[in-house]
Amino acid sequence: MMVTQAYAQEAAAPAEEHVDGAVDATHADPAHADPTADTHATTEAHGGEHGSDIFPPFDPATFPSQLLWLAISFAALYLLMSKVALPRVGSILADRKAKIDADLAAADASRQKTDAAIAAYEAALADAKSKAQGIAAQTSDAIKTELASKRQAVEADLSAKVATAEARIATTKAEAMTHVDEIAAETAQTVVTQLVGDIPSESVKAAVAKASKE
Repeated sequence: MMVTQAYAQEAAAPAEEHVDGAVDATHADPAHADPTADTHATTEAHGGEHGSDIFPPFDPATFPSQLLWLAISFAALYLLMSKVALPRVGSILADRKAKIDADLAAADASRQKTDAAIAAYEAALADAKSKAQGIAAQTSDAIKTELASKRQAVEADLSAKVATAEARIATTKAEAMTHVDEIAAETAQTVVTQLVGDIPSESVKAAVAKASKE
């Protein structure tokens, strides 16, 4: 029991010495008493210097750093635009222009082909019209020639028939005229015979011939 109390006193003695040393150190160096004392003091000092309500970007004290970062940002943006964005945009515009030019060239070629086809069609149509007119003229001339030849043939046939008929009529008339005197003489002799009596036929024929001449 005495040994245990002695050991406890020996163990408590160094602890009291350590606590006393810490208290003495705290009273001896006030800076070590509060580890955040320097931070609070610095904050209070800056708070006293910048205690105004100026927005940081408008604070003249931050202008140099702002200008520096502005220059850095502008340079980075310029490099990005000049090396990456603008070449891509330029290539896209060049591709678009090439495609548009190709489309315009194809459209112009199609228009030229269409114009050529229309010109060829018009030329063929004009040629066909000319040929049709020529064929119509040839046909008309052939028909007129054929009609003229047929008319001439018909007229010649009619003229021949008329001449033949006139010749027949003239022959018949001449033959009839040769028998008229005989018929008249016979008729006159018959009438005179009935009225007067028998008369020589030569006398009757002479009288009829004389009367026909008068």
